[in-house]
Amino acid sequence: MPNFNILVNGSRRSVQCDADTPLLWVLRDELQLTGTKYGCGMGVCGACTVHQENRVVRSCQISIHEADGLSFTTIEGLSLDGSHPCQTAWIEEDVAQCGYCQTGMIMEAAALLTKTADPTDAQIDETFSGHVCRCGTYQRIRKAIHRAAASLRS
Repeated sequence: MPNFNILVNGSRRSVQCDADTPLLWVLRDELQLTGTKYGCGMGVCGACTVHQENRVVRSCQISIHEADGLSFTTIEGLSLDGSHPCQTAWIEEDVAQCGYCQTGMIMEAAALLTKTADPTDAQIDETFSGHVCRCGTYQRIRKAIHRAAASLRS
């Protein structure tokens, strides 16, 4: 089996697996980073969202071969202690119900706030149009993003 190297949450990791193995399964099964969730396997629900360099990607849609040599951040790497403003805002706004989709949403929110310091509701809605929350907590997600944005600006 071939060997692949990726930088995950600041640590260089080496894995041996089939070249077409999705990054999602490498993160979860090989590296034990289970915060990134499997949702649909087609890149449309957002549960598997991670950061590649400074952009949002769906880890179920990237093979380990394509990921080789690249840098990724998962929810575990967003902050060491869960203190990232998006994570704390999610708790303060009581966003999660079942919580399954939330790590992908938090990763999306963190990326949005690095590009847009004070997003409008329309910008948030557009950014999150590719995420599915079965519990329907979209209003609380919006409030949490505004809270996190205010925290980051202060």
